[in-house]
Amino acid sequence: MSRNLKVLLIVFVIILLFGFLLFGKIISGYNSVIAMDENVKGRWAQVENQLKRRYDLIPNLVESVKGYAKHEKELFENIADARTQYFQAKGVNEKIQASNRLEGTLSRLLLLQERYPDLKANQSFLKLQDSLEGTENRIAVERKRYNDAVQMVNTFIRTFFGRFYATFAGVSSAEYYEIPEAEKAAPQVKF
Repeated sequence: MSRNLKVLLIVFVIILLFGFLLFGKIISGYNSVIAMDENVKGRWAQVENQLKRRYDLIPNLVESVKGYAKHEKELFENIADARTQYFQAKGVNEKIQASNRLEGTLSRLLLLQERYPDLKANQSFLKLQDSLEGTENRIAVERKRYNDAVQMVNTFIRTFFGRFYATFAGVSSAEYYEIPEAEKAAPQVKF
């Protein structure tokens, strides 16, 4: 073999190796952004699972309170409207807004026990309240996990090569599950 042919062969092998490494890097980045996107979707599914549990508990809680608070009709209508709004929501952002609206209304419902002392002693109400409290805690945990996954994918997408991979894979940034400004203030307890 001539010296020029050997040099040409070495250059060709180097270019081929570089091409394989570049292709491997592209595939790896593509797979990473797809995995992060699926993680966000999976975490959102868990949030929805817990929200569904909440919405299934609410009619029972409302029915147990109705007997004690017949004149609180507006509150019950707001709960029903928020529940309907959640199930009719088209996207994540609309579901988050409906969920936040319901959280505010639920806190008002649970405050009714202060006005109706007999309600505090009602065992079915207490069991439902405990179930709802457990569900709210689960929602908080799942919401945090969802937001962590959103942060991971959004951070990756904002990096130089991450943006390329996300565009290539058709992945866009995800929305955080944020609490409305009005609900961030601590409730006032007065005796």
